[in-house]
Amino acid sequence: MMQKTNRPFLICLATLLAGVSLAVHAAPASFDAELLAIQTDWATANYVTPEKEREAAFDKLIVRAAAFSSQNPQRAEALIWEGIVLSTAAGVKGGLGALGLAKQSRTKLDAALAIDANALDGSAYTSLGTLYHKVPGFPIGFGSNKKAKEYLRKALQINPDGIDPNYFYAEFLHDEDDHAGALRYLEKALKAPPRPGRASADKGRHQDIQKLMAKVRKELTS
Repeated sequence: MMQKTNRPFLICLATLLAGVSLAVHAAPASFDAELLAIQTDWATANYVTPEKEREAAFDKLIVRAAAFSSQNPQRAEALIWEGIVLSTAAGVKGGLGALGLAKQSRTKLDAALAIDANALDGSAYTSLGTLYHKVPGFPIGFGSNKKAKEYLRKALQINPDGIDPNYFYAEFLHDEDDHAGALRYLEKALKAPPRPGRASADKGRHQDIQKLMAKVRKELTS
């Protein structure tokens, strides 16, 4: 059966990933520093950079994230963030031209899962779930609501109080017309604890939550 493609292609992928938590275990300081720098540059490119300059900013960040993961091929955290950068760049680029970036992102995230499914509080599951939710299905792309739900729920099992897994599962439920369920997860996302070093990402994600929450409440009362 053909997957529905009535949603804008990869809208909010940029959100994909604003909020992945920094949970690196026993890593060298240089690794931690570069990971945090990529996360910070991601937040700047996604939330601060003017729209007309955003694609160029992500082109540069793709190169940096690829170098980081190639230097650390057995670190799931590096692969996760390369996947996040690629998926965000796909959202910024838009259209069918973004599908190649989305496929590259899926490859990196799958590789991260094979190394450590729990890395960054299960963020590979969150990111893959969002990809499967946003990408069009067959014959255009690889999108699948079944896989999206499976991965997003796995992310919640690993990180039940996290801002990202709750937000992205709420977004999925909203698109499935479960507005009451979406509101419950949005309210939980708002209560998520702040992430060390991720203030700009948290601020941006809270804006995403408030925007979707207003939409869901309006739909519940209409």
